[in-house]
Amino acid sequence: MRELLAAGARPVHEVWMAEDLDPASILDEIERLAARRRVPVRVVARRRLESEARTESPQGVLARAGALPETDLDELCVKRRGRLPFLVVFDGITDPHNLGALLRSAECAGVTGVVLPRHRAAHVTPTVTKVAAGAIEHLAMAVVPGVPAALRRLDDAGVSSVGLDADAPTSLFALAATTGVDVTGPVALVVGAEDRGLASLTRRRCQVVVSIPQHGAIASLNAAAAGAVALFELARQRGREPVVGVEPTT
Repeated sequence: MRELLAAGARPVHEVWMAEDLDPASILDEIERLAARRRVPVRVVARRRLESEARTESPQGVLARAGALPETDLDELCVKRRGRLPFLVVFDGITDPHNLGALLRSAECAGVTGVVLPRHRAAHVTPTVTKVAAGAIEHLAMAVVPGVPAALRRLDDAGVSSVGLDADAPTSLFALAATTGVDVTGPVALVVGAEDRGLASLTRRRCQVVVSIPQHGAIASLNAAAAGAVALFELARQRGREPVVGVEPTT
């Protein structure tokens, strides 16, 4: 909610707060941001708020806002605010919790744009929005008919594509040293589906495919964890090491 109001990327029509909320600094900040943007704040019964919310445990605050703007794929292939393209392409992620977690990791790692397939994949839903913790308000997103065709367009635009596959012989951590891919230039990480990984045609369209070395008994990481590791490792190799805050535990 705070990021929705702070980013100003789309219109916010009104904010609802449950009447039984305990005082908190984040609620005060939401009210200040809403006032700055001239967004009305309504205090309503929790039952009414929860009946309107489309997620479990809405935490007592919701907003009525305009749809997320879509960005053309070609726009993601050029410098944005002085930064070379650092993209992430999702090839069939279907679990909204995984997608939300990946979007959060992408924003924290400094990704400049996201590519989502239009079909047979999770889209930005209220659940994804909640798990992403505001990241969707800061990421430019392109929705494409198919990932293989999108990768060809990225290649034509000079964006190198790095596929993530558990069976690839090349280590992610040796990417810059062992391949011809210049990760400091325009680059896109391609993350496959939870069950099957990268589709065969998607895999062939990637300029290089890498894996995360495993040392334990479990065969592989899940999509959200593997994607997070790869995003931050690419950010490190690009010379941009993000500083990430960790939420305190209670």
